[in-house]
Amino acid sequence: MGSTEDLDYPQIIVQYSNGFLISKVMFTACELGVFDLLLESGQPLSSDAIAAGLGASTMGMRRLLDACVGLKLLAVEMTQEGALYRNTEISNVYLTKSSPKSQYHIMMYYSNTVYLCWQYLADAVREGRNQYERAFGVSSKDPFGAMYRSDEEMLKFMAGQNSVWSICGRDVLAAFDLSPFRQIYDLGGGGGALAQECVSLYPNSTVTIYDLPKVVQVAKEQFVSPEEHQITFHEGDFFNDSIPEAELYILSKILHDWDDDKCKQLLAKVYKACKPGGGVLLVESLLNEDKSGPVETQLYSMNMLVQTEGKERTAAEYSKLLEAAGFGVIQVKRTGKLYDAVLGRK
Repeated sequence: MGSTEDLDYPQIIVQYSNGFLISKVMFTACELGVFDLLLESGQPLSSDAIAAGLGASTMGMRRLLDACVGLKLLAVEMTQEGALYRNTEISNVYLTKSSPKSQYHIMMYYSNTVYLCWQYLADAVREGRNQYERAFGVSSKDPFGAMYRSDEEMLKFMAGQNSVWSICGRDVLAAFDLSPFRQIYDLGGGGGALAQECVSLYPNSTVTIYDLPKVVQVAKEQFVSPEEHQITFHEGDFFNDSIPEAELYILSKILHDWDDDKCKQLLAKVYKACKPGGGVLLVESLLNEDKSGPVETQLYSMNMLVQTEGKERTAAEYSKLLEAAGFGVIQVKRTGKLYDAVLGRK
């Protein structure tokens, strides 16, 4: 066994401690509109011009821009007139609001909502429950009642989820050949981005988004055009209301919100409603079987602790839940991206 001098403790501690600072730099640059301004300008700009354009202090903006350069989110060119800043390709694609793959909305949700819950992570670990009461002064008994505590917050969450599916929705939907399933229900489909990816990938299918009435209303008004005839809506609470018959049910990032008993309850209802030969597609971030990683999924599981009643699980754990509901011929596909796919058949 080596001595402690062999371990690069300081570098590890610095790296992990700076994680909070790094993310807040990126979130702040997004929130202030740095990447949008540089994209719209079509040319590199000085820190003074960016500060003036965004109504910020020149000193503060210069430091923010330099930090973004260090994080490879911006590039800088030194000229006779001084430093000129421009977006990197990553920023143009993922951090500008106008990009089809923009992650702006999910970043704003993390910055303004998730971070507030995470301030009480120690309390969540001690108590084993979410922290909406401490963070926002609302009851923690109904996680989605707390999550949708205002129309603004609900819209922010839905837009954030849509941005996630814009970059990895196709990966999970293409993990298995879903073309035999023509009649699909997306339970908790929210803003409809995954449903849109689904009908794009499988043009002979129709997808019904089943969600709470207020979520459906916002989806119709903000996210899904009436011209998208392959997508329809069903208002309801799938825990308390009936689930209509369909060939395939998609549960994307649903089961990780709930404990095992709630998951079994929902899957049993889905199995009962499912047509013979049909199935259910679970879209989740899978832990390794020994729970040694991936670290992103471990962190998501901590987030489930501070925000929901659930947790991230292994493929075997999801398979066990499916089997308890009656589903068989269970297949698992790791996509190598943020989310994986588990398919169970009836």
